[in-house]
Amino acid sequence: MMTPSELAHKLDLAGLHPPGILTLSITGACNLACCHCWVKAGETSSASHVPAETVLRLVEEFAAIGGDGIRITGGEPLSNPDWLNILQRACSLGFTTVILQTNAMLLKDTHVAALRELDFPGLTIQISLDGVLPRTHDLVRGEGAFSGALRGIELLSQVGLAPRIAIFLTEMRHNLDEIPELLDFADRMGLGSVSTGSMVLCGRASETSLVAPPRAEQYLSLLERYDHDARFREQYEKLGTVAALEWRKGDAVCRECCTFIENPYLTPTGRLYPCLMCHTDEYSVTGVFEKGLGAAFAEGVPLWSSLHRISRNRPDEIPECQDCSEKASCAGGCMGRAWGSCGNLLAADDRCQVRRAIEEAKTTTPNPSLSRRGA
Repeated sequence: MMTPSELAHKLDLAGLHPPGILTLSITGACNLACCHCWVKAGETSSASHVPAETVLRLVEEFAAIGGDGIRITGGEPLSNPDWLNILQRACSLGFTTVILQTNAMLLKDTHVAALRELDFPGLTIQISLDGVLPRTHDLVRGEGAFSGALRGIELLSQVGLAPRIAIFLTEMRHNLDEIPELLDFADRMGLGSVSTGSMVLCGRASETSLVAPPRAEQYLSLLERYDHDARFREQYEKLGTVAALEWRKGDAVCRECCTFIENPYLTPTGRLYPCLMCHTDEYSVTGVFEKGLGAAFAEGVPLWSSLHRISRNRPDEIPECQDCSEKASCAGGCMGRAWGSCGNLLAADDRCQVRRAIEEAKTTTPNPSLSRRGA
């Protein structure tokens, strides 16, 4: 196996960063069929569970090459009968971060008792909650999903794990306005954080009319509420991360293009992508279960170095970037989102118009909250 220093040197020569957090999909199975699912989990054609011995070997290999953490995902990882053993092993290997992504519906009393016994300070349980009302969440995930998620949150909270819970909401047209109420819910429950990410029109989201990305005016309304609603602003600063708010505050400055492979993603079929967001088969490595992670990373270096060059050139080649005042800070946005939404690595981030609207509003509308904090 390639040593951590050898791999780091190889990556550094190619202008790439070493892997930090590996997203590891341990199954393609899911108890839901969410209409916005990027990977179309839970379908009859989805990959089955990755064998426990394979997953455990991969987790140990990632620790051996100096990875900082593991994100365990699916499908729904709890549908894999070995998920708890995998999580327990990951927490014992010296990682600083271990994240479990789940819809929380399959959690049982025995599971939460075992999670409490882990006593691992780097553990985060990320739970998908796409609204604060059953009709909002269930529109995306199916009838009963909201009550199931709440039951999972309550089980975890009852054993003292509320601070470990990180709520994730996918921003959509029908639920963006509920972000303040979701923050209020998380604050009252003593949860650890609330973060969001805008829906990408790929996977099942490209095949449905049930959901759609938010409109720019919805984000502007959210910004206005942040400025004028002191309770929302206080709860957001305590718990929240929403890209639109961070853009307007100026805290989300992109200082360089993508520097793969800090957040690699391994599918349940053994395909390694250089980034959680950038699912480009042309720039992936296959057969990882057989090759091992170290060999797969080494094999991917020339591919990802080429992808890095494309990323670096994006601001100069994307037409929308040429007259944009945000060019230096945005750098064309997320290349993975561009690929996911339109299959073109040299397309603009699908949030381009939203970001432009926010920038325009920033220059024409005073921001009382920022001026107060700066006083």
